[in-house]
Amino acid sequence: MALPLTRLPTEIAREIRTRKWLALFVFAAVSFAVLAAGFLWPYKYQSQVIIFVDDRNIIQPLMEGRAVTTGISEKASAAKELLWTRSVMEKIARDTEIFGENAENMSDEALTGRISGIRSNMSVATRGDNYFSIGYSASSPLKAFQIAQKLGQVFISENSNRKRAESRSAYDFIDKQVKSYERQIAGVEERLKQFLSENVDGTESSANSRLSNLQSRLEMAQLEKEELETRANAIERQMTEVNPRIRQGQAGDAYQQRINSMEEQLDSLRLRYHDTYPDIVILREQIAELRKQRDRALETQMDSPESFGDENIANPVFQDMRSTLVTTNTEIETVETRIQSLQRLIAEQKGRMEGIQSNKAQYSELTRDLEVNKEIYNDLLKRRETARVSMHLDIEGQGLNYRINETAQYPTSPAGPQFSMFAFAGLFIGLVAPFGAVAALLQVDPRVRSREQIEDVLELSILEQFPEVRTPFEKRRERRVTMAVSVMAVVVAGAYIAVALAAVFGVF
Repeated sequence: MALPLTRLPTEIAREIRTRKWLALFVFAAVSFAVLAAGFLWPYKYQSQVIIFVDDRNIIQPLMEGRAVTTGISEKASAAKELLWTRSVMEKIARDTEIFGENAENMSDEALTGRISGIRSNMSVATRGDNYFSIGYSASSPLKAFQIAQKLGQVFISENSNRKRAESRSAYDFIDKQVKSYERQIAGVEERLKQFLSENVDGTESSANSRLSNLQSRLEMAQLEKEELETRANAIERQMTEVNPRIRQGQAGDAYQQRINSMEEQLDSLRLRYHDTYPDIVILREQIAELRKQRDRALETQMDSPESFGDENIANPVFQDMRSTLVTTNTEIETVETRIQSLQRLIAEQKGRMEGIQSNKAQYSELTRDLEVNKEIYNDLLKRRETARVSMHLDIEGQGLNYRINETAQYPTSPAGPQFSMFAFAGLFIGLVAPFGAVAALLQVDPRVRSREQIEDVLELSILEQFPEVRTPFEKRRERRVTMAVSVMAVVVAGAYIAVALAAVFGVF
C-alpha cells in the first residue's frame, strides 16, 4: 500500500530516529566505499597534438585552373581512418623508443593486443574549421606524451606520403591512357590510309560532279545528233527534187531552180517557226552555198564558153548535195559513237557511285573514331600536364597540407575524475544514502502507516487516531542513544576527512 507523498518526510524522519545505528552504519559504509573507489580508480594521463589544415596558402589561387591540389574532407574522421590502419599502428607499436628494444621482435599475438590497446586509447576530435586534435590516454604520463607525439609525427609523414603516392598514381594512370590513345589513333590513321589507298573512286561530291558532267555531255550529243539527222533528212528531200544530170548549158538555171525551191521552203517555214529553228538555219546555209556555187558556175561558163554545149553532164548541185549528205551521215555516226561511249561512262560512273555509297559508311566510321579519339587524346594531354604540376606541388609540399600547430605536452595531472572529487562526493553520498534507502523501503512496505492510506484505499472514515506515548525512561534512553550516535558520526566523519587529507597531501 503506497504511502502518500505528504507523509513521506515525516515517516523518513521517524524511521531514521528508530534505526539510528543502522543509519550511521550505512553512512559510514557508503562514505568509505566511495573513498576506497577513489583510491582504486585507474587514473589516465592524456596528451594531444593539435593539427592545422593549411588550405589557404598563396599557391592555391595562383595555380587555380592549372593544377589540382589533393583535397581533405571530414578532417577528423579522415585522420582517424588513416591512423587506424594496420601499417601506421605497427610503426607505433614497434617503436623501440616507446616500448623498449624488444618491441621489434614481439609475437603477432602481442603485437595485435598492443595495437588494439593503442586504438582504444587514441582519440581524434575536431577543434574549429581548420583544426583537429590527436590525443592519447595512458596510465603513464610519459607513455601518453610519447605516443601522442609519435601519432602526430606519423600522421604528418603518412599523409604526405599518401598525397605524393596519390598524385603519382594519378599521373601514371593518365600517362598510360595517353599512350593507349596514341596507339589507337595511329591504328585508326593506318586503317584510314589503307582504306583510301584501296578506294580511289573519289568522294561522293566529285563522283556526282563527274556524273552530272557526263549526263550534260550526253544531252548535248543527243541534241547534236538530232540536228544532224534533221539536216540529213532535209538534204535527202532536196535531192529528190534535183536531177542527177543536167545539160551543161542549163547549169545556171538548175542552180536558180534549186535556190527558188529552197526559198519557197524557207518562206513556208518562217510562217510557222522563228529564224533560230534548226531547219530554217540549215536552209539558209544551203541557199547561201548554192548561190556561191551558181556564181562560180556562171563565172566558169563565161570564161570558157566553148566547153559548154548541150551535152548531158552530172549535176554539180546534186553532187554537192550528195557530198554534204555523206559528210552529215559520217558526223551522225561519229555522234552516235560518242553517245554510246558517254552512256557506257555514265553506267560505269553509276556503278562507281554505288561503290562509293557502300564505302561511305566505313569511311564515316573511321573518321568518327579518329575524331573522337583525337578529342579525348587532346583532353588527356591537358589533364596529364595538370597532373604533372599537381604531382610536383605535392612533392614540394605545396597546396593543401597538414602541419602541427601545437606539439604534445607532458601531462602533469590525470584526466577525468580525481581523488578530491571522490572525497567530496563520498561525504555527500554517505549522508544521502540512509534517507534514500528509507524512502525506497517506505514505497514498497505493505504496512499501513497513516490514516490517509485507509481512507484512500479502503474508502473508510477514521474517527480518531491515538498518538504515540513514550515513558520518561524511554525518553532518557532515546536521548542517550542519540548522543552516542552523534558522537560516533563525528568520529566517522573526522576519520574520513583525515584519511582523505592524508591521501591528497601524499602521506600515503
